[in-house]
Amino acid sequence: MSNTNGWALTARLITKHFGALGDRVSEAIANFDPETATEADRDRLADTLRATAQKLAAARSSFEKEHADVVKLQELIANDEKAAETLGERLASGRISEATINLFCDELESNKARLPQEIQEQADAEEYMNELQKIVDALSHQLADFDAAAKKALQALAQANAQRDLQQVRAERQEQLNGLKGLQGNSSALNALTRRAQAVSNEAAGMKIVADIGQRPIDQAAELDAIRKSVSNPGAAGGESALDRLKRLSGKPAASLAAPHAAPQLGSNA
Repeated sequence: MSNTNGWALTARLITKHFGALGDRVSEAIANFDPETATEADRDRLADTLRATAQKLAAARSSFEKEHADVVKLQELIANDEKAAETLGERLASGRISEATINLFCDELESNKARLPQEIQEQADAEEYMNELQKIVDALSHQLADFDAAAKKALQALAQANAQRDLQQVRAERQEQLNGLKGLQGNSSALNALTRRAQAVSNEAAGMKIVADIGQRPIDQAAELDAIRKSVSNPGAAGGESALDRLKRLSGKPAASLAAPHAAPQLGSNA
């Protein structure tokens, strides 16, 4: 039997045994879906289960009593039927009166007439007990379905939370790594130092340009002075004289080096 059919049967049985209250309960049970039920739905289902279980306990007691009455009555009838075989002999021998025999027969006939009713009451009690047992079993199954669905939902929620936490940790780590990578190539102190060095370099280059401009007239004047000196002293333009060279090399005055060359008069002796 499928769950749908089983729960529909449960609803009909509850309607039958719980009266007007059973109408509302049976409708709720027939439409019960553990996948979409709330905790309040589960509580109502559990309350119905408890109430049904109490009725089932009472029905079992009633059935046990009806069954005991039937067994007792059947045993009484069986014993009286055995006793009837010997009562005739006692009546013939005068050991028992006819009034007693008639009383005995009246009771036996009454018990035999009552037995079918007792058996029917036992059967009704058993049927009621069995129907309540079906209700309890179905409600228990529904609660188990609800708890299983709730457990599955909680597991899915826990897994989703764990996945969210994992992604959050990964994002935080990635952010930290990006920050460290930024420090490798984008240090503010290093950038400031680089800009300062470039500024000093530019300042030095500017000062050189200014110095070169100021030095240019000096160089030009020295060049003109050299030109004038070369024009006024042509011999100097031809290069270093032998006397100047000796002076430079010996470290002695030029006059002392020239005297020995002038002393001899070799040409007069010729």
